[in-house]
Amino acid sequence: MLLFSALFFFGRTVSNQKKKQSTAPTQQIAALNFPELLIKEKAKLSTVRLIYLNALESSLKNNSKEEQIHIYHQLANFWKDTVAVFEPYVFYTAEAAKLDNSEKSLTFAAQLFIDNLFDEADPAKQNWLATTGKVLLEKALAINPNNDSTKIGIGACYMLSNISENPMQGILEVKEIADKNPDNLYAQWVLALGGRKSGQYDKAAERFLIIVKKQPTNLIAILHLAECYELNNEKTEAIKWYKLVQTMVPSPEAKKEIQERIEQLQH
Repeated sequence: MLLFSALFFFGRTVSNQKKKQSTAPTQQIAALNFPELLIKEKAKLSTVRLIYLNALESSLKNNSKEEQIHIYHQLANFWKDTVAVFEPYVFYTAEAAKLDNSEKSLTFAAQLFIDNLFDEADPAKQNWLATTGKVLLEKALAINPNNDSTKIGIGACYMLSNISENPMQGILEVKEIADKNPDNLYAQWVLALGGRKSGQYDKAAERFLIIVKKQPTNLIAILHLAECYELNNEKTEAIKWYKLVQTMVPSPEAKKEIQERIEQLQH
């Protein structure tokens, strides 16, 4: 999904980023109103499905913790498999993880939020994803304070959303992990995306380049690298990497859009 959207809307990506450079400093934005979203999504269900769902929700009351965890998983699976709506699926997965309170369940649920935070453009959803993901990861970190991936995930919540007036809050710990182990590509990825979001395109390009050298077929990283060079007005480097992207994408439409971008940079 990320790759398709990135390439399909290729022509808009850089111009939108340039507009962001002139905006005011990051302000905290209200999170997605999940109860309101749930009401709207339930209104779309058939009568039979709604009766089933209401029965599941009612059965949460006066049940043991183990049974509640099981019901939350049933609710999550309903929204994931039956009606394919993401937000209720991850919400109920998170509720089950909080009750289970194991590092494994907490980090699994948190990663669902973080993975979608990487590709979410809506500020309210960013806030909701980051806030919930951070809560889950902080619980996991309390269980295992030495898990670098958990620390990186918390850093991502700060850097890639608007839950703090300082979007780079959390960067120091992630940077410390990356400096200690440059091969930790998760840390490099989060730092690269954080650098791009904050307009530090040269720093972001350095991080994306580390990833590309380790993963030469990572198309998304190469695309980000090309765009960062373009945003930093390094046209020669941008063209070089766009040409590589062009050889890797199978879609004729995408190839055409990339060619148009290359030609714009050449003039």
